[in-house]
Amino acid sequence: MTRLPVETILVEDVLHRFLLERAGVRGVLVRLGPAWREVAGRADYPASLRALLGQSLAASALLTGNIKLDGALSIELKSTGALRLLFTECTDRGRLRGLARWSDPLPEPLALADLPGAVMAITIGSAERGQRYQGLVDLHQPDLARSLEAYFVQSEQLPARIVLAADGEHAVGLMLQRLPGEGGHDAVQDEDAWSRIEHLTATLGADEMLATAPEQLLYRLYHEENVRLFEPRPLAFGCSCTRERVSAMLRALGREEVEAALAARDGEIEVVCEFCAQRYTFDRIDAEHLLSSPGGSQPSTTAQ
Repeated sequence: MTRLPVETILVEDVLHRFLLERAGVRGVLVRLGPAWREVAGRADYPASLRALLGQSLAASALLTGNIKLDGALSIELKSTGALRLLFTECTDRGRLRGLARWSDPLPEPLALADLPGAVMAITIGSAERGQRYQGLVDLHQPDLARSLEAYFVQSEQLPARIVLAADGEHAVGLMLQRLPGEGGHDAVQDEDAWSRIEHLTATLGADEMLATAPEQLLYRLYHEENVRLFEPRPLAFGCSCTRERVSAMLRALGREEVEAALAARDGEIEVVCEFCAQRYTFDRIDAEHLLSSPGGSQPSTTAQ
């Protein structure tokens, strides 16, 4: 644990937890570089969708900052419109992945509140261990940050300020929360602390956020608030797909569909992970083994 002032070396793919001791506010700052570019490079996303996907990827990591995570935290958006699916995930090991599916033309601007039939969910936990919590995010707000702020007020009854930004190179997220009893004696007496922090945060523009190293950004914004910076947590691109999970998915399809897939591809099934492009192949012997194994009735997971 260190205190600012700080070095100005640009650090990427990192999660910083911090306290604003004077104000009694805790925060999380996420900055993604290579991990985001790995996700963004998987498809030729339109600019507005790329920005939303980057913001969601940063938010997935951001929301893990102040919780005890066992498994993964995902943000999933589905709609009946041109944006059919957006999915991002951060695991308890700091591994990130994400994708989006869409059809042209996408609406401009890409406002969440205007997407037809849109549903967004935050899922926390592990399906394999049977421990999952899912909360629905109200999409009456136009953007992801405001939607997540409303989610925190509804689910935790605590105000949160969230700022998200993404371009082709970086995805950045900042979250602040006022907590009862957080901070020192001055925080208890300072009734204007939260409004002061909101005002300081409102001065932060997307360009500055994307161009500035995490420690330097916190110092610029909150140097009068006694910033206490905790040990950074590394993040990286990573996929949780495995041959076992793909096998479970094929078992869930059933013998008839697996046999049809084998016939259509001259006796071989190839499954390519949409997140990481890993290829899994199964011949007729593999298929018969997985269909007749004791786990033949095992349900598949929703994401490979």
